[in-house]
Amino acid sequence: MNEHVEWSEPEAAAPPVTAVITPADAADAARLVAFGLQPKLQPARDQEYAELLRRYREDPPFARLADAVAAGLGLVVLEVSPRAGMAVTAAEDSVFAVRMGDYARRTAADSGDRFLHGLAHLSVAAMAFPRPEDLADDGYIGRVTVNGVDAFVRQACRRLEERADEQGMNTDPATDAPGLEAAWRIWVRRSSTGATKDARRLAGSTTGIVGKAAAFLTDSGFLQRTGDDNGGTYRTTARYQLQVRDMAGSAAMAELLELGVVPVTDGTASLLPAEDTEDLELVADAGLPFHS
Repeated sequence: MNEHVEWSEPEAAAPPVTAVITPADAADAARLVAFGLQPKLQPARDQEYAELLRRYREDPPFARLADAVAAGLGLVVLEVSPRAGMAVTAAEDSVFAVRMGDYARRTAADSGDRFLHGLAHLSVAAMAFPRPEDLADDGYIGRVTVNGVDAFVRQACRRLEERADEQGMNTDPATDAPGLEAAWRIWVRRSSTGATKDARRLAGSTTGIVGKAAAFLTDSGFLQRTGDDNGGTYRTTARYQLQVRDMAGSAAMAELLELGVVPVTDGTASLLPAEDTEDLELVADAGLPFHS
């Protein structure tokens, strides 16, 4: 006896439920991006910020919404975490982008200072994170001093001058020469400190330029000032580590590190011994940074 079995069409799978984005969600996403634009604000000290960070990590639709808000403002999200908050950097076409030319013109009219300010920022980054593993280690903290960075740049300038001599190129650089080849000539001609009548360092001196760079990075939440010794001492923040990771592939950064002024040996970074020259006497007792 054959048993009759009724067959029926399988039920169609229910369509995925699409999360409905409300105006309140958009406001929260924008609020999170606004928190990210306040680099000195620490999530651990602001309950609303910490809650929005938690929501970003646990609610993918909300995370995508916050990323979209950031992208619409020309911002690139580097990391969203309790340690760094919502760390963002401005794309070149963003209204939040700081142009090096504008930055330099705030304190000086000399167009050559654009090279000096750019080199100062580049050198702070190289001194703070001299090895790839420093950038890869989330727990790593770099330390720099104003006088130490100036000494570092002058050592780099000396290496570049030696390289130019060896290549028979110790003349004004060609238009297609690497950026550092042009910049070192401007740096070495500038006074390391200079002084006003009341012994304050000149803003246009090289330590004055490095000091401005360090102050700007501090105001931006990238460095924290830890003391006044050696022109000012600073430690890096998680946001600065992320920022330097983003720029680590630049040709100028690679060229500066390849000069070997910051030797990589057993994991301890230091400057090479300085030669006894008048230039380096200006930065005696520079308190050069060591990293553990």
